[in-house]
Amino acid sequence: MSAGGPQGWRAPGGGRHRAELGADAPEPGPLDPAAPEPAPLDPQVLLDTADAPSAAAPPPEAEPAPASEPALEPEPAPEPAPAPEPTEARLLRRLLGDAALLLGSTRRDRIWGWIGPLLVTALAALARFPGLGRPHTLIFDETYYVKQAYTLLKVGYEARWPDDANAAFEAGNLDTFLARADYAVHPPVGKWMIALGMELAGPASSAGWRLSAAVCGTLAVLMLARIARRLFASTLLGTIAGGLLAVDGLAIVHSRTGLLDGFLMFFVLAGFGALLLDREQARRRLARLVAARQDAGLALTEWGPRLGIRWWRVAAGVLLGLAIGTKWSGLYFLAVFGLLTVAWDVSARRAAGVRLWLAAGLLRDGVPAALTLVPLAAATYLVSWIGWLRTPAAYLRTWAATNPGEGISWLPESLRSLAHYHAEMWEFHTHLTAEHAYAAHPLGWLIQWRPTSFFYEAPVPAQALCGADRCSQAITSLGNPILWWAATAALVAVVWWFVRTRDWRAAAALSGILAGWVPWLAYSHRTIFTFYSIAFAPWMVLVLTYALGRVLGTPADDPVRRRRGALWVGGFLGLVVLVSAFFYPIWTAQVVPYTFWHLHMWLASWV
Repeated sequence: MSAGGPQGWRAPGGGRHRAELGADAPEPGPLDPAAPEPAPLDPQVLLDTADAPSAAAPPPEAEPAPASEPALEPEPAPEPAPAPEPTEARLLRRLLGDAALLLGSTRRDRIWGWIGPLLVTALAALARFPGLGRPHTLIFDETYYVKQAYTLLKVGYEARWPDDANAAFEAGNLDTFLARADYAVHPPVGKWMIALGMELAGPASSAGWRLSAAVCGTLAVLMLARIARRLFASTLLGTIAGGLLAVDGLAIVHSRTGLLDGFLMFFVLAGFGALLLDREQARRRLARLVAARQDAGLALTEWGPRLGIRWWRVAAGVLLGLAIGTKWSGLYFLAVFGLLTVAWDVSARRAAGVRLWLAAGLLRDGVPAALTLVPLAAATYLVSWIGWLRTPAAYLRTWAATNPGEGISWLPESLRSLAHYHAEMWEFHTHLTAEHAYAAHPLGWLIQWRPTSFFYEAPVPAQALCGADRCSQAITSLGNPILWWAATAALVAVVWWFVRTRDWRAAAALSGILAGWVPWLAYSHRTIFTFYSIAFAPWMVLVLTYALGRVLGTPADDPVRRRRGALWVGGFLGLVVLVSAFFYPIWTAQVVPYTFWHLHMWLASWV
């Protein structure tokens, strides 16, 4: 079984690793074996040959005829020395590695590089779209975000609703909102995304409330498959990563619910993918510029060449700004990914032979990175508030006019009001300590210790609906337990592999967990929930995929060992799919017998 398609995937930890993040130094090829020595002559054969009489021997008295000297054959001309490897090709091997350069080098691999990801994307769509409007009820925090999205469409800002507005809204009586602004505690991008789906499918349709989430959740599978393919230089591993996200319960639930966190995941994953593309493009550009100087006989400058405008980094700044405009926790991804991309640049300059590689990486690459990512993210975030800025009736929009001299006085009135609004939002988020039955400490998120119940009902009549005395209908925001437990174990291993080998792929797989999970440990006193882990779920999948790649082995491994690895990985993936099929009814609000629902409560903390 091939562990990576035609290009042959080289396991992330295998072989020789550079001490810095990023460079894939080419492995030295084996020495050519020496030509075999001629077999030694047997002395006895020589003796036997010498003693044997010869029938054709001349008589003893006859003078032997002089033998003619054999013609000397001309010595073969020496083979021409192989042409030296072009400088740019040699640098690319150092900067990207052989496996990355072979990725997509054949037509077959390019085709499968899309077919595999598209197949798992189709699987994701099948898990997300059927029955998208079930239940026709505002579940969990949809009671805030769906109704706020509707008023964004109608009046341009989040309007307040009566306390008992849900039943009327679900019945199609949509315009019961009040002529007063609501206190929205999250930025507007995610709600505008929900509003887009409502505009397309109709605001009275519960499928419309969730349409945008389903589209983004499905596209996230395609993105992750392509990202993992490039990260691990393997079409097989990319398809595995996309397939794992396609069948994960947490991803399925958020793709079928009108909440904000699925959009946060979508934008941070897209930003990460843009930076991964920027890494490859920048290294190709660096190799070309360095090779041009060396081929011209010019010495490389101490700082190395400038790399110019990096458009994928520009795209990343906009995407991360949209993430922050969905939820403020996108700021952590901006910070971690910004440091990661600069670390990649530093290691690239070192691998290219730049003498002052650290200073050049920090100043020539790091400063432009900061001046690209941060202002673009900030500008994108500010633009996301354009509806609020243009609407005097929005919450606190006229605060500066009614409170002259207060706040940040040098700002224009509109921005001073916006800054005051943000101060109130910050106060809310940092002091939210209300009791909630499904509040969960972040330490338990990785193993899904206390999943969030989004919806639960016991519909009647039971016999008619589920053929039992008691029915259950549930939406439990629970990740596939086998996937998440294995990913948590893989997380420990990948941290160790990174410390030991400094493999840049391990750092990339860990980066989203560092940004999406670790900061919440500082807010464990707040009312927070396990479903926040959807933001870093793709990186849990990447960590697990990294480990599965190690199990699969490399083309250089013994075939028996590779077959054994393929059997283990195939068995594990099959188990994940079976567990997802088992849990699917309680992820998608299907009406089932109570005993069936209870079979899924493997831990008491899941109830």
